[in-house]
Amino acid sequence: MRYFKLQNPASARFLRRRSSLWLVLLCGWLLGAGCSPPKEAAFSFSANETAFINELQHRTFNFFWEQCDPVTGLTPDRAPTESFASISATGFALTTYPIGAERGYVTREQAAERVLRTLRFFATAPMGEHPSEAAGTHGFFYHFVHLDTGLRFDKVELSTIDTAQLMAGALFCQEYFDGADAREDSIRTLAEQLYRAVDWQWASPRAPMIGHGWGPEHGHLPYDYGGYNEAALLYIMALGSPTYPVEPEAWDTFTAGYRWEDFYGYEHINFAPLFGHQFSHCWIDFRGIRDAYCREKGIDYFENSRRAALGQRAYAIDNPSGFTGYGERMWGLTACDGPVHGTFEIDGVERSFETYWARGAAATEIRDDGTICPSASAASIAFIPDVVVPTLMALREDHAAHLWSEYGFLDALNPTFNVDVPVQHGRVVPGHGWYDTDYLGIDQGPIVIMIENLRSELVWKTLRRNPHIGRGLERAGFTGGWLDETTDQP
Repeated sequence: MRYFKLQNPASARFLRRRSSLWLVLLCGWLLGAGCSPPKEAAFSFSANETAFINELQHRTFNFFWEQCDPVTGLTPDRAPTESFASISATGFALTTYPIGAERGYVTREQAAERVLRTLRFFATAPMGEHPSEAAGTHGFFYHFVHLDTGLRFDKVELSTIDTAQLMAGALFCQEYFDGADAREDSIRTLAEQLYRAVDWQWASPRAPMIGHGWGPEHGHLPYDYGGYNEAALLYIMALGSPTYPVEPEAWDTFTAGYRWEDFYGYEHINFAPLFGHQFSHCWIDFRGIRDAYCREKGIDYFENSRRAALGQRAYAIDNPSGFTGYGERMWGLTACDGPVHGTFEIDGVERSFETYWARGAAATEIRDDGTICPSASAASIAFIPDVVVPTLMALREDHAAHLWSEYGFLDALNPTFNVDVPVQHGRVVPGHGWYDTDYLGIDQGPIVIMIENLRSELVWKTLRRNPHIGRGLERAGFTGGWLDETTDQP
């Protein structure tokens, strides 16, 4: 197939974007009436459901628009608690800005200016191996950095997966901002510069696999990404590089660790936390395309994520550990905040709890302490919208006073944890349980993005045009669907 990179779009296409902006702005204030911008996917939602989806997406978008540093563009790991910046959350933030422009939350010019400021910061950030004077090295960036300088926070690792998510956001902006003006041209140039600088080969000390990261004190971490998880995006980004690509065998090695198991009647590639079934799908449209493993199983990765989400819902309905509130109105385990690290007796049952933890449920592993993350179900909205929307509306109805606030759903809740003890995050509401008081950037991002992929397929369709993504998928052995269609028509 042929990929094309539209550097100077036809003026007709450019004008179509501008002339349709008034429709976007008009619909932006008609949220209560269920109106939304054009190009909506056909879903049978009621007016109340549509209004709820509008409000959730808009509130969650505002987390990024209002909390990111106005100078660097970096996104805090959490808020309102003061924190360092997260490279991954910044990748999600970059992805939300065009969505905000399409929805009329901000203008296209405002979104472009925010993106350009962020990309310029990364393009000019000091790079090198000095532990306290650099934001990263070999094109990679540290997992957490100082919000105002971008320099390494404490002794965190330089992260391959977080850099991949940052680059995914940059490439989405590269494709979306296709205008002829200097600002949008600079966005395209800087995104390409940043992506080409990432040395994926250097990050593969045990090739063909890709390692977790590197630190100046200890060198490469002794772990590689293998088996199904959120690193599908990482490998596809590395395979698609025009400068430092890994070999196609990297994908084969990654998939060699897959575990195909039945969980509550849903056979799929198991991975316990739902973020592993969601993060890569924020950017890549896996519908209808298959690698060798999926061709053998007769599914695609979109269907795999659908089954994983339904399996977790069935697990919550069964509720084998008897946690308070589990069921159709409350389900979803993923990496999120939790109340405290400790063991307590609750209603005659000794239970162990965690703070931030990668919670999950699958045939291969159960990591559950009764803590539910709204993002776990919300980011599954593109897979099972008819199930997710009623769940989210029920969560707001049942817990609105403690869980729903300025930027939508707070990060997590645990109705089982009704213990009067000091907690690390959030607060205990007597008679109701524990509620977080923070929002986490990496949980907020997938909510905005997957709602949009459900509604208009904006991120999916935009990144289909990107030659690096297409190259990465093809080198991983993906075929079928949109990959087999020619994309050289404007």
